[in-house]
Amino acid sequence: MSDHVIHSLLDTDLYKFTMWQALLHGHPQTQSEYRFVCRNQSAFPLADLLDEVNAELDHLCTLRFTPDELAYVRALRYIKSDFIDFLRIFQFQRSFIEASADNGQLHIVARGPQVHVMGFEIFVLAIVNELYFRRFDPAAALAEGRRRLAVKIETLKDLAQQATHRHPFELFDFGLRRRYSGAWQREVVQAFAQETPQWFKGTSNVLLARDLGLVPIGTMAHEYLQTYQALGVRLRDFQNTALEDWVQEYRGDLGIALTDTVGMDAFLADFDLYFAKLFDGLRHDSGDPVVWGEKALAHYARLRIDAHTKRLVFSDGLTLPRALALYQHFGDRTQLGFGIGTHLTNDMGQTPLNIVMKLTRANGQPVAKLSDTPGKTLCDDETFLAYLRQVFNVKT
Repeated sequence: MSDHVIHSLLDTDLYKFTMWQALLHGHPQTQSEYRFVCRNQSAFPLADLLDEVNAELDHLCTLRFTPDELAYVRALRYIKSDFIDFLRIFQFQRSFIEASADNGQLHIVARGPQVHVMGFEIFVLAIVNELYFRRFDPAAALAEGRRRLAVKIETLKDLAQQATHRHPFELFDFGLRRRYSGAWQREVVQAFAQETPQWFKGTSNVLLARDLGLVPIGTMAHEYLQTYQALGVRLRDFQNTALEDWVQEYRGDLGIALTDTVGMDAFLADFDLYFAKLFDGLRHDSGDPVVWGEKALAHYARLRIDAHTKRLVFSDGLTLPRALALYQHFGDRTQLGFGIGTHLTNDMGQTPLNIVMKLTRANGQPVAKLSDTPGKTLCDDETFLAYLRQVFNVKT
């Protein structure tokens, strides 16, 4: 196998496919822009990777879905046949993505029809991460990574000796975007699947789910909800419209809603009895997870919905000890799931990159995420950000 980072178009997160299908069916003409951002200090300028990044993007744009890959995706019951027909002819277009550098900074921008550029995000992040960590001593990193992996597995096995709760502990791998390498993610996921199958319940990586016989995990990300800020609906109604379109697309499947596009309080104001009954649960991705979980349970109680029939999924920068602590807090009160990313797939004794590639504009208009964690708020237009805060009564 070549030393390219990406070998298969299945090597991405499930929610890319589920959002892709929904937007292809509902809003196929949307034009969008996605931008790469590194939020922390790297050990060397990421601009040094520019030539390698461009070579990897060239290669990515030669890949196509193979018949066996299409057969796997088709077998997922919520995937529709016309989407498979689209994937059969799909190929990334190199003219839609550009990588450049200045002052030591790496810039990557994807622009074009959203259904042709939204898929770049996960691949770009995996490419930059793997190229970056190839510059360091791999033997030392893998030795430390395997030592830490063994500790995590033993920690999880110790759960059996702890007091049991009404609902089981369920762990998912959400670590593709910031993984040390594709090979390392495979090793980690395979180890958890083999050593702790009673708690390890799946991965967001569609390729690994297929290859290892695991459940692919995921529903929606911020970009799906943000897109609706620029689709001509009244801004105050964008969440309601996005959630309703999701309900109509999936008819009961993929029922975990993401809550922090404009913050938990503004989300719950829209998440009325209709949605609360239809959706299986909620996903946390910013802010204090205990506060968030208590708000969610209080909301279900106000609506007289039995929280034991719902699920809270935690996915914000989790470590295994933090996930276990949250399980101790909520395990008797509702169903739970824990999606751990960087701490599973890039815990190698080196500082991981905090990189994202986010939707910044749709149909020529700015879009924004008003995260419950201020540092995760994303928007390149302060005027729109202020307007969004005003509309949803979100304090700075």
